[in-house]
Amino acid sequence: MKKLLTAGMLIVTAVTLAGCGSKSKKETASKDYELKNISFPLKEQVSLNILTSENQVSPKNPNDMAIFNRIEKQSNVKINWTNYPNDFPEKRNLDIASGALPDAIFNAQASEQDLLTWAKNGVIVQLEDEIQKNMPNLQAVFNESPQYKKMLTAPDGHIYSLPWIEELGEGKSSIHTVNSLGWINQKWMKTLGLEQPKTAKDLYNVLKAFKEQDPNRNGKKDEIPLSFISNDDGNDLKMLFAAFGDGTGDNGQHLVVNNDGKVAFTANTASYKEAIKYLNKCYSEGLIDTESFEQDWARYVAKGADEKYGLYFTWDPHNVTGPGDDYVMYQPLAREDGQINVTRTNNFGFSRDRFVITSANKNLTLTAKWIDQMYAPVQSVQNNWGTYGEKGQNIFKFDQAENKLTHEPLGGTSPVELRQKTAVGGPLAILNSYYGKYTTMPDDAKWRLDLMAKNIFPFVHNEFNYPNIFLSKADTKKIADIDADMQGYITQKRDEWITKGKIDEEWDAYLKQLKSYGLDEWLKIKQDNYDKYVK
Repeated sequence: MKKLLTAGMLIVTAVTLAGCGSKSKKETASKDYELKNISFPLKEQVSLNILTSENQVSPKNPNDMAIFNRIEKQSNVKINWTNYPNDFPEKRNLDIASGALPDAIFNAQASEQDLLTWAKNGVIVQLEDEIQKNMPNLQAVFNESPQYKKMLTAPDGHIYSLPWIEELGEGKSSIHTVNSLGWINQKWMKTLGLEQPKTAKDLYNVLKAFKEQDPNRNGKKDEIPLSFISNDDGNDLKMLFAAFGDGTGDNGQHLVVNNDGKVAFTANTASYKEAIKYLNKCYSEGLIDTESFEQDWARYVAKGADEKYGLYFTWDPHNVTGPGDDYVMYQPLAREDGQINVTRTNNFGFSRDRFVITSANKNLTLTAKWIDQMYAPVQSVQNNWGTYGEKGQNIFKFDQAENKLTHEPLGGTSPVELRQKTAVGGPLAILNSYYGKYTTMPDDAKWRLDLMAKNIFPFVHNEFNYPNIFLSKADTKKIADIDADMQGYITQKRDEWITKGKIDEEWDAYLKQLKSYGLDEWLKIKQDNYDKYVK
């Protein structure tokens, strides 16, 4: 959710596989024959049964939302929506077991294993032929950016679901290159006559000054020199790790791709160990917020609103410390050899699970054409960020003659708060080529990208990151089994070592434990699939 505040990523919650309560045959059944020669609007209204989860701040009936209301009028397809506001995975699985299938699922929240299992069991249908024949908007996206079709295609060569795609920058210059950035209190630095730290030693001295020299000038020792949320990909301090050793650093998956195409693990390196020893020194001297290892988002924001932080990590500072310019982007530190590296994430603005069509659907082509409307550029923009013409404040104004959406000023309103009211999420695509042609870029995203272009992108040296590869069922299960033990163990030991020390004494045992969990097999699966993907 924190990440959505700026990147404009998905705002509604996941959807489900069946509705609440029983319905009559008349209410649930669409036409029981395949419509031919479909063009919108239909001469005779047809209904489809589609499931979605309830967005707590939007109307309970999605048809009351402007986006779906307009789509119904332009298509004459009526959607009978059903919602599960809570406990989606459990209820979804119960519905599958009972055979109570809708025509389609909007925001399916399905893993690779789910999709492959559903396909094998005849729950969902193949979509590649419909995409090619009846979904020109999505096909145009694939023609322009074929990597998305590649990531969407299952190991058996079929496509079973439709994607969400949001581009904001590309390659090493994507907004997703680093999720959790540092934000340092320039007001405090000015008060104390300090400059942006350039090395780990400089940072230590700045944090010490924040702790000891009362930079907020209230006569109390209430400053928090450094804070974060441990192992939260949008609010963790992994960005600091590249300042040590060879600069490999760390990311949320503990996985990088080197420029020779070799996959490498990051949480077992000498530089990783060195970074943790540095953080333990800071913690032992009271420079790190003791709540960093257990605090939730609400607590994190509450302290940020009081401007207690000297340095903290998050996607966008306006979500934590609010409006104003007291906090500026923290610049990556140089290693002892003077070199600066920023470790890339493996994140993409891509999700493959936003729409599936079930085997219960009697109008496959109609459904494909209906959902393809979501991939029209101007429609995708609205689905993702919100719409125009609603009562009250809007995200956009729409120039019909130019077929272009322009972002309206937010006037201090939280972007996500406004988006949640009118955006519907689901399957959509926003490519970099759309900016300036179909829409403007969100101000918050452009602001972040401009800062990253100055402070982050010049120091990203890895040409590649790990794609969102559709693994086989066997590989997906094996990776999940290993991760279930290994990832939690990595976080546990990192937090213990930062707070209690003893990394030297326990390092060898830690490396052995990673191997016992299956690290070597984990790396082999990752490498083999990467090699297949790039061929």
